[in-house]
Amino acid sequence: MSAPRIVVMGPSGSGKTAVGAALAVDFGVGFVDADDLHPAANVAKMASGSPLDDNDRWPWLDLVGAELTRNAGLVVACSALARRYRERIVAAQPSTIFVELLVSRDELDRRMRSRQHFMPPALLDSQLTTLQHLEPDEPGVRVENVQGVIQTAGRARSALDAYLSRTR
Repeated sequence: MSAPRIVVMGPSGSGKTAVGAALAVDFGVGFVDADDLHPAANVAKMASGSPLDDNDRWPWLDLVGAELTRNAGLVVACSALARRYRERIVAAQPSTIFVELLVSRDELDRRMRSRQHFMPPALLDSQLTTLQHLEPDEPGVRVENVQGVIQTAGRARSALDAYLSRTR
């Protein structure tokens, strides 16, 4: 696979940034953390303990789609929790492929409590309520993130290679 456009997705604490950065190195493409694309109002809202709604997310998802379109190859770490959000990204860049990171609720909670981030652990349940797992008819793969970053990125790469060989 050359110059892929990949969105590593999942709830906060799933390892999107670490695994996404490792995949970007593996593929030799750039990396963007979609957290950096949030407007200040979104960050403030989440930091205050309030979940985002669709009206908050649409402009942010449009920025994610624009980043994917602007780059011939790119890995983006983006929650993309609901199918409608993934459809918005794919509408902007149809060649986008998703990698959903699967992590248990207890592990997500542990990870969120052990780091400094604007997303407080109190919002985990709202993220899990919003989460719609990647469906078989969507472009992408699902990978458990239960080992180290390099091992998970390697499994993601293998799953992506297998997915692309089936869809070509």
